[in-house]
Amino acid sequence: MPKKVIHATFLAAALAIGAMTGAAQAETRSLIVAGGCFWCVESDFDHVAGVVGTTSGYAGGEMQNPTYRNHGRHREVVKIDYDSSVTDYKTLIEIFLRTVDPLDAGGQFCDRGRSYETAIHAATDAEKMAALEAVNAASQALGQEVVIPVEGPVTFWRAEDYHQDYYLSQERQLTRFGYVTRAEAYKGYRKGCGRDARVRQIWGAEAYRGVDKPAT
Repeated sequence: MPKKVIHATFLAAALAIGAMTGAAQAETRSLIVAGGCFWCVESDFDHVAGVVGTTSGYAGGEMQNPTYRNHGRHREVVKIDYDSSVTDYKTLIEIFLRTVDPLDAGGQFCDRGRSYETAIHAATDAEKMAALEAVNAASQALGQEVVIPVEGPVTFWRAEDYHQDYYLSQERQLTRFGYVTRAEAYKGYRKGCGRDARVRQIWGAEAYRGVDKPAT
């Protein structure tokens, strides 16, 4: 066999092995967090590098097949799918902490009660350790106790279809201001609830700012 052919054959084989190795290293993983209104958490994380998908849902309670109108002790949560070759669990937890009020144990912003409490659900011991490290670092950075609990694995229940990507929906609905799109209603709700203003007040320059948020 000519040397050029041999070289080409080995090069093709090397490239194939490299591609398979890269594919093996790149893996879609998930984390589940509760950060108040799940529409807002979706909006924040859809703009994070490495995140490939977000799904609103319910978790943390005991009720089977919860719904928006009846979800018992479940919190509103978001399952965040990410490419592990681009980002990692701890980085995403650090970002999450900077999208919420980590000092509030009774809900988030204008939404109060169990449904809107914060939580981090760690699926493994390694994730729990990483989450606790991020929480402790945040407490030190703020000089106050971060009250977000780090809990164990949890059953995730997907929310109704109309909640998914709510902040992008162009479907119109009747409100006290007349018919507006869900996206418009979401923006009004988020601003009225004071979410971004409070996060900036707490975190200052460290506050995460997604593309749909006003500049500081």
